[in-house]
Amino acid sequence: MMFCLPMRPSNRQGFTTVLWLRQTILWLLTALTVAGCASSGGKGITRFGGDNLPPTSQGQEVTIMAMHLIDTGYQFGGKNPQAGLDCSGMVSWLYGQAAEYRLKGSAKDMAHRGREISPAAIRPGDLVFFNTRGFSYSHVGVYIGDQRFVHAPNSKGKVRIDRLDQGWFAARFEEARSYFD
Repeated sequence: MMFCLPMRPSNRQGFTTVLWLRQTILWLLTALTVAGCASSGGKGITRFGGDNLPPTSQGQEVTIMAMHLIDTGYQFGGKNPQAGLDCSGMVSWLYGQAAEYRLKGSAKDMAHRGREISPAAIRPGDLVFFNTRGFSYSHVGVYIGDQRFVHAPNSKGKVRIDRLDQGWFAARFEEARSYFD
């Protein structure tokens, strides 16, 4: 779609500068709105959990426990909060403790289990996967609702909350998966 900027009228045409300014502002707002609707992060995803689905009972327990892990130290290969956690260790520990669901291995291993769901159908407790190191499913986190997820990001950080719909992770989102009915 192509837009043409309104021409500044001459006084001979009977238009005022105020009218020209209004037309120009309207044109800019329209162009920005169209550009905003056409832009997207990641795989064209702009809204996560858009259906506002309530969590399953297991998903709710996972979400509550995930919130208690905020500020837990990062440890590559870490499998429990006392020793520190990496992303897959955090998910494995949470699912085992909160939902009595055995989910082991790397983020990539976890991505091969469960069922893929659309971003709009994500519920709290579902997993979100990212390409953060140049290969698929290199990172995983737990969706907690309101466009946010809990994860253990890297060796320089601690377990924290980030947004799915903006910033660095939005562009690296790969898919969401559910493990509970």
